[in-house]
This record gives sequence, structure tokens and C-alpha cells, in this order.
Amino acid sequence: MSKWTAITPENKERHFIVSELLKDEEERIIGCKLEAVINKNQYDIDWQRLKNNEEWLMGWK
Repeated sequence: MSKWTAITPENKERHFIVSELLKDEEERIIGCKLEAVINKNQYDIDWQRLKNNEEWLMGWK
């Protein structure tokens, strides 16, 4: 349930919550499901994209 802010919002979706971790058969994290706070839309992304400071900031800014 970590919180993230998109640097370049699309569709006015700026703030997100990680709502689910996606794992492979060996229980390794391969992605996550982000939920937009404004409208509850959900997106599957590669969790490592969240490390890109040009795309995401941790917390709500």
C-alpha cells in the first residue's frame, strides 16, 4: 500500500497506491498493480519503473 506520485500525470491521474504485488511461480515480484486515487483505475506495471525518479516520486507530492 505504498503511495506514489507520477511526475507526468496522464488523464489527471497523479497520485497512486500500490494495491497488489504481482508474483511469478517462485513467488518473485515481477510487477505491481497501481490504483489511481482520483478514479480507482488500475494499471499493471513493472515494479522497477518506480525506481525511476524521472517518472515517479515516493509518497504524495
